[in-house]
Amino acid sequence: MDRIGFGYDSHRFAGGRPLILGGCQIEHARGLAGHSDADVLLHAVTDAILGATGCDDIGSLFPDHDPDLAGAHSATFVRHALDLAKQKGYRVSNCDVTVIAETPKLGPHKKVIRGNLAELLEVPEDAVSIKATTNEGMDAVGHGEGIVAIAVVGMAAC
Repeated sequence: MDRIGFGYDSHRFAGGRPLILGGCQIEHARGLAGHSDADVLLHAVTDAILGATGCDDIGSLFPDHDPDLAGAHSATFVRHALDLAKQKGYRVSNCDVTVIAETPKLGPHKKVIRGNLAELLEVPEDAVSIKATTNEGMDAVGHGEGIVAIAVVGMAAC
């Protein structure tokens, strides 16, 4: 039986940190606040994988008070979610991500992010979609206070 998982994450901007999205460091005046590298895109993908396989969420598995996770690369979280999925007999079949941000513009980075994510998920690049949009100036994200990522992951039985 195939399964579908949904993931959502948001982080505020913070000074003095690099901006990491989908494992790609993006030139920007501010990064995202978080205990790990705050890669909002990979956090949403992690939760989507965990949700599709009926596992606990990212916050339960990787609490933000764990000193061992300070500054952790978010690919670690995705890999752990993939290991849990494999233990349950599932693999990723496709992934669709939408990033919502006023800045930075993601167009120039989408190809690299897509490649990073395809490699991480062990799927062909055409099984990964990276989309970007704005909130048209509405709410905190629209006022440039942070970034939101939404992910949907399809899982197939191994």
